[in-house]
Amino acid sequence: MNEPAFAMRSLVVDGTRMRYAEAGNGDPLVLLHGWPESHAAWRAQIGPLAASRRVIAPDWLGWGESDRDTGLACDYDSEVDRIGRMLDALDQDRVDLACHDYGGFLGLGFAQRHPDRVRRLAILNSRAHGTFTRPYYALFGLITAVARRPRLRPLLTARPLKSLHRWGLAPYIRNGSFDRDRLDRYLTALDTPEGRHWYAHFWSGYRVRIHPELRDGLPAITCPTAVIWGVRDPAIPFDTARELAERIPDATLTALDGSHFIMEERPTEVTEALDAWLRRPAP
Repeated sequence: MNEPAFAMRSLVVDGTRMRYAEAGNGDPLVLLHGWPESHAAWRAQIGPLAASRRVIAPDWLGWGESDRDTGLACDYDSEVDRIGRMLDALDQDRVDLACHDYGGFLGLGFAQRHPDRVRRLAILNSRAHGTFTRPYYALFGLITAVARRPRLRPLLTARPLKSLHRWGLAPYIRNGSFDRDRLDRYLTALDTPEGRHWYAHFWSGYRVRIHPELRDGLPAITCPTAVIWGVRDPAIPFDTARELAERIPDATLTALDGSHFIMEERPTEVTEALDAWLRRPAP
């Protein structure tokens, strides 16, 4: 796959350097990636969508080429509020917002708290208002428990961490979501002590429990919303997508034959669905 042309730029959010990809002109479209990716998760979408939009795809703080400052709070409220401060740093009052995985979890909260700043919302394979299937709930819950205990935290900063992630994410190489080189780039921070300490810091602020206010707030989302989902996601049940589409008044559901990293596994279909979403009239 040819890499789309875009420029990498930097801005400062919460006193920390954030890197982002930018391409095109027009109304702003922000693409938020999930764990453990970067702006490159959207590499197949940036070029086509930049034909009609100014596309901004950040490396969320702590990931990709952005700085990893363990002084930053990583609790849910702090991360959601950070989206607003990122938009302020970009001098953007109102944007279209497409978000995957962890980005969708944050993006949903931001759209509910700041409806005046989100023109359209798209959510792709994200825990969103819910949580994970039982095996992944147990796994991520265990990681957060370890991260919050100083005596156990060294388990999350050990050198084998990258190899464990490479093993755990191997199914996504086999299904074509990304190749070994791409996965290595996503996990490169885990090669360094700084990156491993950031990893433990991130998980210490994360919670797998359901945030009931997110579910309760779904009917109040009035902007055009696209729910785009790989139906074979082992970590997040398809019922999450159905509920988003049913409870958000102006939502559409696009179900795709794919797994969790759907925009990488089914790039053409995701780009088409996002293009259709962006063509929908917005207030």
